Amino acid sequence: MSNTSMLIYNARLVDRDTDCFGSVYIANGKINAMYPGLSIEKAREAVSKKKSEEQDSDFEEIDAQGAALLPSFIDLHAHFRDPGHTHKEDLLSASRAAAAGGYGTVVLMANTAPVISDTAASQAVQARVREIGLIEAFQAVSLTRNFDGKDTMALNDLDSSVVPIATEDGKEVESSSVMLEAMKSCAKRGVIVSCHCEDPDLAHSAQRFRKSALESQNAEEVFENLAKAEKILRLAEDLMTERNLSLAAAAGCHVHIAHISTKGSLSAVRRAKKTPNLLSRVTCEVTPHHLVLTDAVPAIVNPPLRNESDRDALISGLIDGTIDAIATDHAPHTAEDKASGAPGFSGIQTAFSACYTTLVCTGKIGLSKLSALMSANPATILGINTGLLQEGYPADLVLVNLTKTFTVKTEDDSSWYSKGKNTLLSDVVLSGLITATFKAGRKVYPFPDWNPTA
Repeated sequence: MSNTSMLIYNARLVDRDTDCFGSVYIANGKINAMYPGLSIEKAREAVSKKKSEEQDSDFEEIDAQGAALLPSFIDLHAHFRDPGHTHKEDLLSASRAAAAGGYGTVVLMANTAPVISDTAASQAVQARVREIGLIEAFQAVSLTRNFDGKDTMALNDLDSSVVPIATEDGKEVESSSVMLEAMKSCAKRGVIVSCHCEDPDLAHSAQRFRKSALESQNAEEVFENLAKAEKILRLAEDLMTERNLSLAAAAGCHVHIAHISTKGSLSAVRRAKKTPNLLSRVTCEVTPHHLVLTDAVPAIVNPPLRNESDRDALISGLIDGTIDAIATDHAPHTAEDKASGAPGFSGIQTAFSACYTTLVCTGKIGLSKLSALMSANPATILGINTGLLQEGYPADLVLVNLTKTFTVKTEDDSSWYSKGKNTLLSDVVLSGLITATFKAGRKVYPFPDWNPTA
């Protein structure tokens, strides 16, 4: 907890419920007071009275210069690759990328080596992230031990306050009876089941088309093979989304549909949210890349990039509340792995700016809605008291220069922190530059020797 108190003034205060100019006073790592609409002089007077009650606290004033001050972002879905794949990413590099992207809390997937399958392994990762000190992390555990598709016994020992999410992300639990057993165990303990909805047999059958696309030197053949794979993988997603929603209804568990990407799956979630025995126990997320890109870009990711009508449907799902959160599915890879067909993008550092540019700057949603999707809603799903600009909440905050554009430069180690350079946004100009990130009232970004506003 920070022993520094600070006043951030001349800021546009934005969260799910707020959009106005004002100041925020931070003390003891928390938001001590909000001063919406108050002049800096009046805010200083109010802070002066509060400071007289404090002891042994340094004080700092930060002029936001009109930048937006938002709750830091919460990512429900990220792959930090540690342990076991640290040549792709490690906890330090990923924490730096997350802080530079404005994130304060992340949920890490379990497909590491070894697979994170129990509470002890989860806590070990969380402790290492906490020691780095840039962000907080919840390490998800696998639904079956070591992804064996059979053994769910470790779920019986979970405490949802320590491990709020269990998931087989990266693959699917093939057996419906095993998945039902896992969901029942999680329901008893208040643990969310996050589902990577993809029929394994269909996914396997799509691989030959992806392989052909990778091997082809002809652009037309590349698109043709990727389109064939996408058609199969669309069915794979839609089938498993329906199955997992049905199993969740039978188990009485909170099911979270990860990286939703098709109109069909979205419709299934929309129906489920209106079903009495599933009401309030179904949530879902969408990735920035499925909101920003379409299958007009030849790329390999799971689930695949879809067509423009799917993208439009996903944006409509954000607007009408069917989709609860934007989650990055940050998936760093080496260049060699990408060349061999490894799916996914490194996206935690660009997620906010990509969504702000695509959704807010075009008038599709407002900034408060984007804040809800990236902060308040994920916090509600996880059951943590953060994600809002509210007195008593942790001072996990991010300053964003909304008028500043920047070019994504993945090869510049002074401005790109993930080991994974695999992003389709390299050399793309985005709006909304993250200028500072605060964790419990302590500035954790920018890092030393680099000023992103210079």
